[in-house]
Amino acid sequence: MHPKPRVIISKCLGFDHCRYNGEIIPDGFIDKLRPHVEFITVCPEVEIGLGTPRAPIRIVEKNGAQVLYQPETGKYFTDQMRTFSKNYLSSLSEIDGFILKNRSPSCGPADVKIFQGFDKSAGAYRGSGFFGGEVVKRFAHLAVEDEGRLKNFTIREHFLTKLFTLARFRLTRMKADMASLVKFHSEHKLLLLAYNQAHYRISGRIVANHEKRKTAAVYQAYYQELVHILKTSPKFTSMINTLQHAFGWISEDLSKAEKQFFLQSLENFRDERIPLSTLLHLIHSWAIRFKNEYLTSQVMLNPYPRNLSEITDSGKGRNY
Repeated sequence: MHPKPRVIISKCLGFDHCRYNGEIIPDGFIDKLRPHVEFITVCPEVEIGLGTPRAPIRIVEKNGAQVLYQPETGKYFTDQMRTFSKNYLSSLSEIDGFILKNRSPSCGPADVKIFQGFDKSAGAYRGSGFFGGEVVKRFAHLAVEDEGRLKNFTIREHFLTKLFTLARFRLTRMKADMASLVKFHSEHKLLLLAYNQAHYRISGRIVANHEKRKTAAVYQAYYQELVHILKTSPKFTSMINTLQHAFGWISEDLSKAEKQFFLQSLENFRDERIPLSTLLHLIHSWAIRFKNEYLTSQVMLNPYPRNLSEITDSGKGRNY
């Protein structure tokens, strides 16, 4: 049973006709997510009083600072957006992630056009939107992405793994006992090994608690290590090593043909011909078949609801 992460999402991404032009943006992946997460919607531009439809706004560099400007009216909305962003984000608690509208001058966490002047011929560079930038500043330790990047299956797999892992830890932390933390660490062993072997060992020492620290302090130290481990996608070579480790727990029960099939599948993953979820599903099916309790307990084999696994991709590969 997977937890239900709490996710802040841009309201225009399939929830309301609140884009500047009055449109709503359908997204198949977000539609799939709906049954599995608790979405909390927000449209910063509407929240600061801009109507729908509305004249577009943009970020402009002025006297070395960035301002939020509406060319059609000549109005500035810098202070209103900054105040809303800080107040809204300060009010949040028990949040696991964000999905934000890409390239939006308000919501975009990155890849937003920053214009270097007010005239039409002004050059531009890329940066963060006002709300999205504040999200990244405050919540970079959570699962934060825009819907454009989530079209890449490697980024999507990492986002989902991080999102559901953080949600599991949030629920574990509410129990506030060492037995629950030990269970969490044990069930996430392969996952954390795949992400960062060195810091997995550090997290293990935290759980062992030889210093006899109070439970709350142990949880806090473990959380800091966990978000460090989950900061970036695991290297595919590290994931392959961990898959081989998991395979070692089941290989004696397999036929020669099954072993060869798995090793060939590893090479297909290495060459980006199949996604990680395919290999995880394969090992998990064998673990169930042979009643391997160690493997069936490992979150890595089923880190998020299986129907969220897709092979659709933006075509930019694992280095996107």
